Amino acid sequence: MKQILQNLQTGETVAAQVPVPAVPPGYVLICSIFSLISPGTEKMLVDFGKANLLNKARQQPDKVKEVIQKLSTDGLITTLEAVKNKLDQPLTMGYCNVGIVVEVGAEVNEFCVGDRVASNGNHAEFVLVPKNLCAKVPEQVSNEQAVFTVISAIALQGIRLANPGFGEHVVVTGLGLVGLLTVQFLKANGCNVLGMDFDQHKLDLAQRFGAQTVNLSTGEDWLSTCLDFSNGHGVDAVLITASTKSNEPVHNAATMCRKRGRIVLVGVTGLELQRADFYEKELSFQVSCSYGPGRYDPEYEEAGHDYPIAHVRWTEKRNFEAVLNSFAQGSIDTKSLISHQFPIEKAEYAYNLLLEKKANASAMAVLLEYPENSKFTQNHRIEAAALAKRRVVRIGRENPGDQGSSEKAGFFDSKVKAAFIGAGNHATRVLIPAFKTAKAEIKILTCNKGVSGVHAAKKYALPLVATDYNNIEQEKSINTHIICSSHDSHADYACKAIKQGKHVFIEKPLALNHTELDAISTCLEQYSVEKRPILMVGFNRRFSSLVQKARSLIATQKDIKCFNITVNAGKVTKEHWIQDRKKGGGRLIGEACHFVDLLRYLSNSAIKSASVISVVGSGDGIDSDKFIINLGFCNGDIGSIQYFANGHKAFAKERIEIFVNEKILLIDNFKSLKGYGWKNFKYKPLLKQDKGHGECVKQFVNAIENGLPSPISAQEIFEVSKCCIDLSAQLENQH
Repeated sequence: MKQILQNLQTGETVAAQVPVPAVPPGYVLICSIFSLISPGTEKMLVDFGKANLLNKARQQPDKVKEVIQKLSTDGLITTLEAVKNKLDQPLTMGYCNVGIVVEVGAEVNEFCVGDRVASNGNHAEFVLVPKNLCAKVPEQVSNEQAVFTVISAIALQGIRLANPGFGEHVVVTGLGLVGLLTVQFLKANGCNVLGMDFDQHKLDLAQRFGAQTVNLSTGEDWLSTCLDFSNGHGVDAVLITASTKSNEPVHNAATMCRKRGRIVLVGVTGLELQRADFYEKELSFQVSCSYGPGRYDPEYEEAGHDYPIAHVRWTEKRNFEAVLNSFAQGSIDTKSLISHQFPIEKAEYAYNLLLEKKANASAMAVLLEYPENSKFTQNHRIEAAALAKRRVVRIGRENPGDQGSSEKAGFFDSKVKAAFIGAGNHATRVLIPAFKTAKAEIKILTCNKGVSGVHAAKKYALPLVATDYNNIEQEKSINTHIICSSHDSHADYACKAIKQGKHVFIEKPLALNHTELDAISTCLEQYSVEKRPILMVGFNRRFSSLVQKARSLIATQKDIKCFNITVNAGKVTKEHWIQDRKKGGGRLIGEACHFVDLLRYLSNSAIKSASVISVVGSGDGIDSDKFIINLGFCNGDIGSIQYFANGHKAFAKERIEIFVNEKILLIDNFKSLKGYGWKNFKYKPLLKQDKGHGECVKQFVNAIENGLPSPISAQEIFEVSKCCIDLSAQLENQH
């Protein structure tokens, strides 16, 4: 299918071919009829993309600070790679869509195949949307009007926060698409409306909708006009729907308000507020959050948990429904706001139009239509077989050798024929290049939504991208599954692969609970030791060149070793998926497992005892990411892992200390190894951070190609995984 993507490095906007998304529980798949380009929001994104690196930095000073901090802790090369990869990620465009439901996921009862719905779907032929971000379109509302639902909800939410009463005097500053919709909703609410803008065309539209206007470009005395408009009292409320870096809109809004007036920021402005503006009049100021309550709440949007109507009358979905109801009643004119309409194939031209000054003056709502979807939208049904075909996209040649001789094309006949499951940041930035460097042949990449997969496939010359796991099973030559999906899916994918006799590399963790762990163990036990496929977990830190050097040094010492690992993990909000024990497993299972494995490797002895203590009642609602793990080993070694999420970013993220026989080794953030008291060793610095990812993958591939044992024994993998699951249970019991 075609989907509009933007390159953040260049600002280039293209209609890319990506596979149709798979449909998880709680989601619906929509075949698009129209989507709407918002000139304000989307032009801002295109402008940012086309800006040079210096101007990008100026627009995001907070990000610059993060880069400087990363430079001090991780070094120049690692930081540059991180920045480059961040800018290299494609951005999906669009948030206003109307179409026909062609597939519903489990746990969706309010929609059926054939329903016509408005949603916040992107510019794509098929969009995957959570059920709480869709609303059914009434029969009397046209597609061209329904596509305005989401952007209208932005205007409506700002009005709800301003809470204007019938007959009140309200100013709307900035008469773009949201501003003109705001004017109409206010008029429908019985308000007197004054619109302000620099563009006469937009002012004319506002007048057509019943508003008085002020042209700010002519030097008209807007304050006198406001006083006349409000009968000398000052206006009751101001809604700022402008987009500017200036602080003036907020200052001017305060000036024109009456005592105890209300100001709501719907757009984007500077926010250097002056106390005097608000103090003397006791003004209220509030920033409106997009479509309404539920926005950016994963429990509402992704998990589908609605807010009780008795406590939250207007959620974002109920705002969508209210907008559609007003459209059905004929109280809102959207037809006058449509300035251009293009087929999806001409989307690049449509975006370029927004950047042209002459054209931009007349550009309001730009509609994209999807002519190839007409046969589906007419009969409201698309066959499952047709969808399945669209869920795989060929990016490159199956055999690079087809381009010429194998030597010229760089083709090699690898014994590792791999399928990648998942295309997240770690998979695309670290693991895919590592497997390519190790000469593994990646035959197919699967991911739920397809966009990140297509980008990675083009970047690393992978042949196939799919959104359906079944496509992997159809690739008969595949002998290895590389699992980088969400943590809660690791065990299931591992069991499926092992049952098929495939080798498995799991990014980590292996499993989230003992049931999953036992299931994987049972799958392995059906094979004899000689024929058992390799199971590998990406515990990469033990493969770091610095860790290897440290282990070789301490191996010469017969005394008991004491280990101390400090992890400056950084704060992750409680809404983040890894904090969800069912999905991410929590940070102990999901992240600290690396360090349990590292101590197991350095000690070279089985874990005898394990305990954990954590902060209780920290005040941020997250108590399970600030903890200390204490390990005892059968050979007498002891180790401590101090995993803290409340440190400062300027401090190194990971620090490993080893005490033995009056000697000390210090690994500083995997950039250097320093020795104290060692005869023949003092210091080993690295030009670039080495956390062992490349060597970890290299040894896994080498084991498959040469029939060697797994680089990490199954016994150690299960031992570490079981230990982490038990420690996580201890944490849970402490809260």
